[in-house]
Amino acid sequence: MSLFTRVVRGRLAAWLTLAAALVVGVVAFGLPKPDNPEPVSDTGLSVEWQSTQVERLQEQLPSKDAQTALVVVSRADQAPLSGADRSTLDGVSGELGSHAAGGRVSPAQVSPDGTVALVAVPLSTEGGPSAVVDEVEKLREAVGDLPGELTVEVTGGPAFTADLGKVFQGADTTLLLVTAAVVAVLLLVTYRSPFLWLVPLLVVGATEQITLRVVESLVPAFGIYLPSGQVTGIASVLVFGAATNYALLLIARYREELRREEDRFAAMRSALRRTAEPILASGSTVVLGVLTLLLSEQETNRALALACATGVILAMLCALFVLPAALLLFGRGLFWPFVPRVGSAAREGRIWGRLGELVVRRPLPVAALAVLLLAGLALGGLGIRTGLSETEQFSEKPEAVAGAETLARAFPAGSTQPVAVLTTPQAAQAVLAAASGVDGVASARPGAAGDRVAQIDVVLTAEPGSAASDRAVVALRDAVSAVPDSAPPAVEGADAPDGALVGGPVAATYDSNVANTRDLQLILPLILLLVGAVLVLLLRGLLAPLLLVLTVIGSFFASLGAAWLLFDHVLDFPALDSGVLLLAFVFLVALGVDYNIFLVTRAREDARRTGTRDGMLSALRVTGGVITSAGVLLAAVFAVLGVLPLITLTQIGIIVCLGVLLDTLLVRTVLVPALAFLLGDRFWWPGRITRDVGAPAAAPAEPVPARD
Repeated sequence: MSLFTRVVRGRLAAWLTLAAALVVGVVAFGLPKPDNPEPVSDTGLSVEWQSTQVERLQEQLPSKDAQTALVVVSRADQAPLSGADRSTLDGVSGELGSHAAGGRVSPAQVSPDGTVALVAVPLSTEGGPSAVVDEVEKLREAVGDLPGELTVEVTGGPAFTADLGKVFQGADTTLLLVTAAVVAVLLLVTYRSPFLWLVPLLVVGATEQITLRVVESLVPAFGIYLPSGQVTGIASVLVFGAATNYALLLIARYREELRREEDRFAAMRSALRRTAEPILASGSTVVLGVLTLLLSEQETNRALALACATGVILAMLCALFVLPAALLLFGRGLFWPFVPRVGSAAREGRIWGRLGELVVRRPLPVAALAVLLLAGLALGGLGIRTGLSETEQFSEKPEAVAGAETLARAFPAGSTQPVAVLTTPQAAQAVLAAASGVDGVASARPGAAGDRVAQIDVVLTAEPGSAASDRAVVALRDAVSAVPDSAPPAVEGADAPDGALVGGPVAATYDSNVANTRDLQLILPLILLLVGAVLVLLLRGLLAPLLLVLTVIGSFFASLGAAWLLFDHVLDFPALDSGVLLLAFVFLVALGVDYNIFLVTRAREDARRTGTRDGMLSALRVTGGVITSAGVLLAAVFAVLGVLPLITLTQIGIIVCLGVLLDTLLVRTVLVPALAFLLGDRFWWPGRITRDVGAPAAAPAEPVPARD
């Protein structure tokens, strides 16, 4: 690892390294920002999918530059609207025309029970998504001064887009501040030093900011649309967690070496030689794991793959180059008041040593108990439900959701998001008749029509995004595609359709769910193979990598089951978002195996002197504190995603948080050591541990940094 040790040969080398890092940071912030490409579709799905084909064909319709917002009016006491209320509404309808594309709106529709009125307002989309959001806000301001006994809510597709955008307003800043605060507190508790925690925090914070800036240039350069908020938020959390983990591992080994070496530069070189391999192996598993998302059907996942891979690569480079140089500038005094001196005895990790002795005495019962615990937690996920409806996406109810719920009390629940059926003008009547007869369809009426394409607007009885609406979409597609000569023109890049196409936001949600299932079937086995391959290369064996991969799979299902019990019985979440399973699996497998890598590589190193049994005991004792600190920190960092009022991110954060804690506190601490004790030297099969009889004895163990 001479490449890494060159930067710590002396004070001058350390200063030059930091200067080079500063230059790289300046260059990163000076990178040109290419124009963010247009998304391939509203859902990020390619033209292979019907909903995307419909989206492209709608550009041929006269209404292509408009989206419909719905103004929902009801009484606060839910009583029928009075004559005065309706007169007020008629007056407002005229005012709403000034905000509508075309300058006018249709008369208000009143529900059969008279409790809810609905005004459809087409909003211009010529200015792009940001202009639509502005129009929604203007519309809300225009109807905000109605009499107090009336409740007015703006909902529909544009309103949901606007409210979703509000979720991510300032999201990067909020996540940065909360994450930095969490990391700072945990580092301070871990090291109990007024100075030491500042160095890794500043290095990690700078790495996160550079990552976000590089991502802004890199992702669009690959022709992938970069959505703000969600992608950068997850990447930010991952960089903070991964970079801090690497820092904890390096600093723990550096302090251990300071008890052997008088020269701090020699101590850092020794620490780097012994930590570079596990850090590179750990980071490689994460990079390869997230890059599998490039195969996803969803464009957002592909952007996430590049963003997260970039962040982890930069985190590794900073941990192996920048952090060592920064630590060396301050000498041993940085650890004050617990300064490591040459020959001083480290306080043994009593808890980890005792735990290791307990496991080694009864490895089979301990391993069986750990497996049973994981299996028991996994059983909690047997009743898991997936698929959040349109109104279930937010943990805090925005106006668009409240309006949709009001509308659903008196109108068909699908009124907020009608389904678009596209066909030819000649087949429009036949397609209309076929759509009207589908189970789950509340109404169907002719929509906009062009020279080659005609649209049928279909309102479903079910709430958009629900299982019932998915079934209705499938039935509707079967019915309208069977109408003879109903196929609209083919979209560039797609095969010619067999019949009429069904799209719109509701159908797009269904397509996204199907795409997520495809992604799971492709990416899950691939990431396991990649992680297994990295472990085989690292450990030079087959059995140990296989067992480690199996433990990570077990902890994923256990964390999923535990999380579902929490979602269902405590947080009252109706279901898992369909995209959560894939992202949670990718992050948990890639990150969960990290702690096993840190433990097993140290066990292999020590086993060369003492054998597998004593090597694993020593590794558990020495790494117990630092790995536990790293795991708790990473879990806390992912839990920070819950500060955003979007259920999808909250679910990802909680599942990964629980999974990391299980990997840290159960799998790495109990299960993996028990398996190693059971198998002995066979744990490394078919590789062998070459005993280094002449090697010096291991230095006093460094358990928990906070106890130094």
